[in-house]
Amino acid sequence: MKTIFVDCTDQLEPLLARARRPDDPPITVNKRAVEPADLPALIAGYQACVVDHTYLPAPVLEHCADLRHIVFLGTGAASYIDVGAATERGIAVHTIKGYGDRAVAEHTIALMMSCARGVARMDRAIRAGTWETLEGLQLAGRILGLIGLGAIGREVARLAAAIGLSVIAWNRSPLADAPVELVELDTLLARADIVSLHLGLNDATRGFLDAARLARLKRGCILVNTARGALLDETALLDALAAGRIAHAGLDVFAAEPLARDHPLTRLDSVTLTAHAGFCTEDAALELLRRAIVIVRGLND
Repeated sequence: MKTIFVDCTDQLEPLLARARRPDDPPITVNKRAVEPADLPALIAGYQACVVDHTYLPAPVLEHCADLRHIVFLGTGAASYIDVGAATERGIAVHTIKGYGDRAVAEHTIALMMSCARGVARMDRAIRAGTWETLEGLQLAGRILGLIGLGAIGREVARLAAAIGLSVIAWNRSPLADAPVELVELDTLLARADIVSLHLGLNDATRGFLDAARLARLKRGCILVNTARGALLDETALLDALAAGRIAHAGLDVFAAEPLARDHPLTRLDSVTLTAHAGFCTEDAALELLRRAIVIVRGLND
């Protein structure tokens, strides 16, 4: 099955080469930036495409006559691809789970610590010539509330416990083997000193943390999101930050990416931002690309 990697990067290309094996099917690599209107022409003649960060909405998909499979590099395909439109056109969307659970969990902990100790704010101040020593929040003995207790949430729980955090969690479906105390969502929002999002994005979870739920947070808490930007109402988040309901937010994902340089979040000292990098380690990338290749192999069998 003829396959193209539509948005490979200089960083991913050598890792793709390392992940490949001699008997793997060929994958055409495109590193050229392509406007949305030009995507159908790029994909024309290919039955499968590998996608990292390219948006494939319905108007693009309807002009991809040959396409039958999309291999999305990650789990959050709905953030970039109109999955419903793809299904209607007979295009199967393949996602990849579990390749970077440890990487995302470590990044989550890093954002928690940065938020708690004002790391990014002090770094910016020193670079600007201001020596400002900020009082931080010691994490040991605080309560971490995990919204979602899948593989990443469980790894965050394990790492958090090792640094002295007490961990509670809420999960959308019942769990018989939860490694931490499960509580009702409202209880978690009211008790947690730090709240971390670990839900998948779908129609049921889009906008999950809205104004009403943010209003139930413990005043002065830290909020971390390394899951999907669309889980969080960004306008309501800005209001909660302005009101002091949230003392600091650590965000790796956003409703629209890349984040616009004039977005209100970029002007707040009470926000620490990273560029959707939670999964981005060499170990995780190699695993991700290898598993994408295995999916492509399966399509050719």
